[in-house]
Amino acid sequence: MTNADPQELAKFSELAHRWWAPESEFRPLHQINPLRLEWIDSLAQIAGKRVVDVGCGGGILAEAMARKGAAQVTGTDLALKPLRVAQLHALEAGVQNVQYREVSAEDLAAEAPSSFDVVTCMEMLEHVPDPAAVVQACAQMVRPGGWVFFSTLNRNPKSFLFAIVGAEYVLRLLPRGTHEYAKFIRPSELTRWAREAGLAPQGMRGMGYNPVTRRYWLSTDTSVNYLVACRRPG
Repeated sequence: MTNADPQELAKFSELAHRWWAPESEFRPLHQINPLRLEWIDSLAQIAGKRVVDVGCGGGILAEAMARKGAAQVTGTDLALKPLRVAQLHALEAGVQNVQYREVSAEDLAAEAPSSFDVVTCMEMLEHVPDPAAVVQACAQMVRPGGWVFFSTLNRNPKSFLFAIVGAEYVLRLLPRGTHEYAKFIRPSELTRWAREAGLAPQGMRGMGYNPVTRRYWLSTDTSVNYLVACRRPG
């Protein structure tokens, strides 16, 4: 069985045509993307590397990594409409070293084990039925010595208040129903899954946001949004 929620796929497919509009529902992704990319590159030095972005959606991070100098970037997703949007945007932008595939993380890991220097999986784990299986797949597809990056949402009262009540209902940064609190993941859970998959956590960053200035930044506060860097020993 595919590790995907049909309702989640449909939710993002309905908005696919707005993925690259900077002031659309995806504005937060556009704003945090440079921060994510800079942190990933500071650790993994992606220039000339083979990279895969698992759960790439419309390709905002995948295309940015290709532009950054990665030799070849593959974006994967199971929502076909966002993938088509990603393909069209890359074509229009003339970015040739990125390709997109409709394939699950588990299937790609079985097809191409130990094949990528860098694996990213951003804002996806909280949308699948079995996030630990995705972590396992990411660990399987990265080469020994390679890097794996995850980002997701912490599960606690503050994250419910900020990520759902604040972001979806008060500030309307995201469409209502984007997230389900029960699917949020504590850092202790994510790092445990990573270790069980054979990865060694290397660092963690939080994401801060000022609703007045509408500015995001990386921080040490991982109580709401957070990113984890892992490495496969080798």
